[in-house]
Amino acid sequence: MEVINGTADVVAAELKYHRESELMAFDDTKAGVKGLADAGINYVPRIFIHPKDDLRDSISRSEGAQFKFPIIDFDGLDKDPIRQQIIDQVRDASETWGFFQIVNHGIPVTVMKEMLDGVRQFHEQDTEVKKLWYTRNILKRFTYNCNFDLFSSPVANWRDSFYCTMAPSAPNPEEVPQVCRDALMNYSKHVMRLGRSLFNLLSEALGLKRNHLKDIGCADGLATLGHYYPTCPQPERAIGTNKHADNDFITVLLQDHIGGLQVLHQNHWVDVAPIPGALVVNIGDFMQLLSNDKFISAEHRVLASRIGPRISVACFFTTGPYASSKIYEPIKELLSEGNHPKYRAFTVKEFLDHVLAKGLDGNSALLHFKK
Repeated sequence: MEVINGTADVVAAELKYHRESELMAFDDTKAGVKGLADAGINYVPRIFIHPKDDLRDSISRSEGAQFKFPIIDFDGLDKDPIRQQIIDQVRDASETWGFFQIVNHGIPVTVMKEMLDGVRQFHEQDTEVKKLWYTRNILKRFTYNCNFDLFSSPVANWRDSFYCTMAPSAPNPEEVPQVCRDALMNYSKHVMRLGRSLFNLLSEALGLKRNHLKDIGCADGLATLGHYYPTCPQPERAIGTNKHADNDFITVLLQDHIGGLQVLHQNHWVDVAPIPGALVVNIGDFMQLLSNDKFISAEHRVLASRIGPRISVACFFTTGPYASSKIYEPIKELLSEGNHPKYRAFTVKEFLDHVLAKGLDGNSALLHFKK
């Protein structure tokens, strides 16, 4: 892969650069971005270089410091009037930010640490062992690769990931690498329990019966992603995860101490500072659609950094099986004469097929389903 130093080099690189062949060559190594970092690479290969406008497509991160990112304390959740206060906070954050952090959520710090350690241990094991799990077959229960959309997105992101479907049915032990198996199973059980509480709160925040979102299947499926962001030699030229919104109902994110996550809020990129023991919750596209835009699925990104590796665990609440033919549309109880449905009905398969085809291209998948 080319190192670009001057004008002549740029011209030569343009003539020689064949993106697809370079993507295939990189993918064939099955070593991911970590393989590049382990090799001591001191530049960002062409397939990872983002246009400068993409990296500064809004006001700088420092100018977003004027905003106070929502933090909600779940202590006393089952007591009135504290529960109502928490519901009000969840409603406000979901309507204005689409994101919030939660503390005193009930998942032990030891369980979260074991999960982060499990992700690190998987990605830092011997490459030849890790390669056995490398695949782009989305029907596999557990997949490891670099960029699910490597061949469809405009530019590759500086991260490796594993993906495991944890619900509606738990995987068989042999379907999950032993190095992270116990941590993954244990943490996912805790997140499923927390998710049910979150959907109760979101239902009440929408003015619906407490079990409404659970009853329509929002809490049925869970996919857990273990992200690994190696140190980047030129973070000004690459990005950890490109600007995007999540294609699920809600996401529960566990991040380590390094930081780098940013949310686009009022045209500012705002840092989501790591808080020990906290979890980040964000509204996904499906929830924005169900709520008919009352709750927002905010765009967010992860910066590349010379500090690392950064570890994070994203738990996506989905509908379960990828091929689900269940139809979703704006919840009828939220519609009125002055609030008509803004989206057409869709199946999850149709939505995810669209997401996989377009990749993380910086455009909202919801636009495709607008009426």
